[in-house]
Amino acid sequence: MPELPEVEVTRQSFAERIAGARVTAVRLGKPLRWPLGHEPQGLVGQRVGDASRRGKYLWLPLSADVDGRAGLLMHLGMSGSLAFSDQPGPPGAHDHFDLATTRGTLRLTDPRRFGAVVWSEALEDGAAGKLLAGLGLEPFDPAFTGAYLHAALQRRRVAIKQALLGGDIVVGAGNIYACEALFAAGINPRLRSDRLSRPRAERLAAAVRDTLARALALGGSTLRDFRDAHGMAGAFQLQAGVYGREGEPCSVCATPVRRIVQGQRSTFFCPHCQR
Repeated sequence: MPELPEVEVTRQSFAERIAGARVTAVRLGKPLRWPLGHEPQGLVGQRVGDASRRGKYLWLPLSADVDGRAGLLMHLGMSGSLAFSDQPGPPGAHDHFDLATTRGTLRLTDPRRFGAVVWSEALEDGAAGKLLAGLGLEPFDPAFTGAYLHAALQRRRVAIKQALLGGDIVVGAGNIYACEALFAAGINPRLRSDRLSRPRAERLAAAVRDTLARALALGGSTLRDFRDAHGMAGAFQLQAGVYGREGEPCSVCATPVRRIVQGQRSTFFCPHCQR
């Protein structure tokens, strides 16, 4: 599933090229997770603004005038990807949305159709406001500190990894990155969140930021489907410390990496380094 690094890498790969373009056509394929919520023809002629990201959502402003606040909220679902091209070619069976502009076509490809493109009257209101309302802090927000994380975790009584995956404390710590951050911080993923000490919360907050920053620098992770808008795969998974390395020696202590299942997701950790 594309997580924050993959979504941000995708945004960076097309945002500058599409900004300022005019919409010339909108094509809808098979239904996605939610309906568009707007007549496609009504978007033609609108100008594209600066694409931004909130959690795993992309926001693409569209305006008919300078003060416009409306736009499209996009989600890549479990296997989706966005491509931006001046020669996109005929849509395939899994190409479910095209936003054709004067600078090229932004196309959503999603084999499983869990992704979405939803029109909203504003990022803070309407459909976007409802979908984003429960999200936690961005990991690079200055407010995401060890003190904030510790206080938030004190209100949870679940395994620390599950608390990170929830998205209501901090966004972006998806399965791969939660495993890696907990490994970097030396914290067992099964530890109950309200038992994490303040110093360890400081280490974990730093590890979450550092892990996601490293993932961004490496273009995200590609396990199966992910490609950015240039068609490039990510490389973070090639440098993972524990994720996907069950039975292999820990890079720090050589203890075999273990795999367990938490919340129907695979968790990888070192039983010696993560106590």
